[in-house]
Amino acid sequence: MKKLIAYYSRTGENYFGGKLRTITEGNTAKVAKMIAEITGGDLFEIRQKHPYSDSYMTCIKEAQKDLKDNARPELVALPENMDQYDEVWIGSPVYWGTMPMAVFTFLDAIDWSGKTIHPFCAHEGSGLGRIPSGLAREAKEAKIASGLAVHGSEVDQAKSLVERWISEDGE
Repeated sequence: MKKLIAYYSRTGENYFGGKLRTITEGNTAKVAKMIAEITGGDLFEIRQKHPYSDSYMTCIKEAQKDLKDNARPELVALPENMDQYDEVWIGSPVYWGTMPMAVFTFLDAIDWSGKTIHPFCAHEGSGLGRIPSGLAREAKEAKIASGLAVHGSEVDQAKSLVERWISEDGE
């Protein structure tokens, strides 16, 4: 069976250790690409049809409203054939201790029977937060493996951490 690395990431203004900085590649995307390189898995970016603002402060307000409303933002696309994957790495930034609501849209659209989910995130201090429990609640039929939290400002130096996690997680 094939492996899928599905991730939600954002560019634009991002928060790094107390400061805002504009980036052209999101931290979660960087980790997802490392995982794909190590596992040979397929990459899939979870993208909202109507993305949040590039402005960090505006994005925060938009994402917080979606969380409060338990929204399921419409996605640009879903993977064409999930039946070919038995292992799925799901990555995102951490918004208020959980995944962005677009990831929940993704989770709700898929039959998770017989699949293993490996959660990962990029964060600036919250670790995995409630991501594993959110995955377990939304993808009840899946096995949830141990997760990896990568500090966003250290993503560019995280390849050995990612390799170790994948080897210890039984990839």
